[in-house]
Amino acid sequence: MLGCGQTTWGSDMAARYRDRTDAGRALAAKLATYANRPDVLVLALPRGGVPVAYEVARALGAPLDVFGVRKLGVPGHEEFAMGALGSGGLVVLNPEVLHLAGVAPPGRPEEALGRLDSLPRVKHPAGRCRMGG
Repeated sequence: MLGCGQTTWGSDMAARYRDRTDAGRALAAKLATYANRPDVLVLALPRGGVPVAYEVARALGAPLDVFGVRKLGVPGHEEFAMGALGSGGLVVLNPEVLHLAGVAPPGRPEEALGRLDSLPRVKHPAGRCRMGG
């Protein structure tokens, strides 16, 4: 599994699994008790999570859905995430990063929300697909 703070497909992960498909199959094997249950939904986060989730959904015979998200980067350092925008208008902010980056004062992350109005929203994909047999 990815370590805390590791945001990319790192060498540690590559040493454990050949690729994301292999990782998904390994995860599916650990989740086998959830196979063919009507109350199970596999939710994937683009982009890297989709191949993993596909294998899990296929092995479990569960529906697969993709939760659209967009990283919200610190202004001037866009690769450093201060939060995320998700399907259905969901906004998740990291108050500590907002403060350290000078985007919002301590304890007032909602002040960063005004900056989000100009950003495009993430649209939810149409429908779910059922995997496996």
